[in-house]
Amino acid sequence: MTVVRRVGTSKLTAPALTQADVEALSAARHEPKWLAESRLAAWELYTDMPMPSLKAEEWRRTDYTKIKWETASPLAYKSDSVAGFDAIPTQHREPLIGDRQGGLIAAVDGNIVHSELSDELKAQGVIFTDLDTAIREHEALVRPQLMTKAVKPGDGKFAALQAALWTQGTFLYVPKGVKVKLPLHSVFYNTTAGMTLGHILVVLEDEAEAIYLHEYLSVPTVTADASYVGATEILLGNYADLKYVSLQDWGRNVYDFRHERGRVGEHGKLDWVMGTMGSKLTKDFTEIELDGEFSWGRMSALYFADNEQLFDHDTQQNHNAPHTTSDLLFKGALKDQAKTVWQGMIKVLPNAQKTDGYQANRNLVLSNQARADSIPGLEIEANDVRCTHAATVGKLEAEPIFYLMSRGMTRADAERLIVVGYFDPIMDRIPFEEVKRRLQEHIQVKLESRVEMYA
Repeated sequence: MTVVRRVGTSKLTAPALTQADVEALSAARHEPKWLAESRLAAWELYTDMPMPSLKAEEWRRTDYTKIKWETASPLAYKSDSVAGFDAIPTQHREPLIGDRQGGLIAAVDGNIVHSELSDELKAQGVIFTDLDTAIREHEALVRPQLMTKAVKPGDGKFAALQAALWTQGTFLYVPKGVKVKLPLHSVFYNTTAGMTLGHILVVLEDEAEAIYLHEYLSVPTVTADASYVGATEILLGNYADLKYVSLQDWGRNVYDFRHERGRVGEHGKLDWVMGTMGSKLTKDFTEIELDGEFSWGRMSALYFADNEQLFDHDTQQNHNAPHTTSDLLFKGALKDQAKTVWQGMIKVLPNAQKTDGYQANRNLVLSNQARADSIPGLEIEANDVRCTHAATVGKLEAEPIFYLMSRGMTRADAERLIVVGYFDPIMDRIPFEEVKRRLQEHIQVKLESRVEMYA
């Protein structure tokens, strides 16, 4: 039964889930008492919170009220689906570099179906496994970190729901001083309607290094409403270095809600690259917390919305210590009746002197009906900083198109070349050639199914 909450004159529907779902999930997995209690505490938070008001600043541009929770909220892991590892397309299961795989974890419809880690990384003490296994076998590492330091259940309605009912997850732990050369890879894949809830927990000890790619994918043929509610927690020690790439290509029936936060210790480096291509609606809160002196964080994203897709990225760069540096570049394109929102904030605490923060959002609008909202922000409480921002919304310019056509290109080829080149600054930050190729192909597919474009 769908729950309806009234806020003013608006009807805000909520997922059709109950405490019994929480209890049944925990019991079926024979979870330890502390985790079962943690889930129930999160569920209590969830039920106490109203659904996000469309009058709230962070939600007022994102109307999620048309979701059919009757089909989008039943837990997919309980469905009759028997899809396994082979359901994931081959190109998403292959090694990322050459023929060697550092590690691969895959979940289908909320169930872990594959987990592997190379002997080389095992010998280095690296742990890369599904979250259920990690809780059973490495409780001392997981329990102090899980939803206590980065994403917390109180961060929002969907954060609390995820904390109560996550059904799939990954755990990466890299010991002190270990430098992981082979990339790690995980995939969450859906074949049905319903809801999946995922959790990614990454812990790098001091002086550790790793490269990690995570993908969100689903079959395009399902038309009934589906949803994903997720959290990503990244915890980096002093002098740790992580390159984290997150690519989302859900089917057009999926509503995607995520809370993601990385914390960076002294002299640590977090290079975070995001791609958003799929879903019907994406609402993503992404934050970097620069906790240690001389810590560094970079957030890069590319997104391309078409038809009636809505992508809403809410970012925060928090400078919590002196001599910290953050750099954000989000580049988007949109066409048809699509809508994108980027709202960013650089926050500098009073003691965070000598901070250097930058954010830029660029949007390329390819049709008269598309709309991009770009809202940068600064909240500065220190007096010796350098913080700047930039935001642009523009269209294809006639001059470069004319130039390319004068060299023999068709208009369509000229437009395609310009748009693909527009994303190059982000593509250059992705360390996997095969992934870049897939993204470029996806951009071209979106362009080829084009409607009226600006002259």
